[in-house]
Amino acid sequence: MNIEALRNKIGTLMGSSNWYLLDQDRINQFAVVTQDEQFIHTDPEKAAKTSFGTTIAHGFLTLALLPAMGGDVIPKLHGHLMSVTYGFEKLRFLSPFPAGSRVRGHSTLSPLAVRKPGGVTLLWEGTIEIEGREKPPGYARWITRHYLQLYGL
Repeated sequence: MNIEALRNKIGTLMGSSNWYLLDQDRINQFAVVTQDEQFIHTDPEKAAKTSFGTTIAHGFLTLALLPAMGGDVIPKLHGHLMSVTYGFEKLRFLSPFPAGSRVRGHSTLSPLAVRKPGGVTLLWEGTIEIEGREKPPGYARWITRHYLQLYGL
């Protein structure tokens, strides 16, 4: 897709990602990597006694899945070399993600900016859905930068 075609997609839901399982094994692995092994993530017995009733995924684990979710629906620009996360304008975890949940993302393109030849900054309005729930538990305004190959080099 070229930049002009992408501009025509502003305000459009680009799609919904595949489903991703937040099982206890994935949660435990993330806890080890991030050194956030709080019992609400890693100890099903203790977590069952909390108001959550079960272990919950780290908000940052769900956030870490955004590149995969985005990769499922964000079109590649003509001459695409690489993309990086530039940051977030807004990020909210509105309710917990219980262990065993399946999640997916929905991405809508907001305004884009061509910063310099070969570089495009995109803003994505994204919600994260848990299968079987109406209200999305996660929301992000995600800024990505995309670097394009110039002149066929």
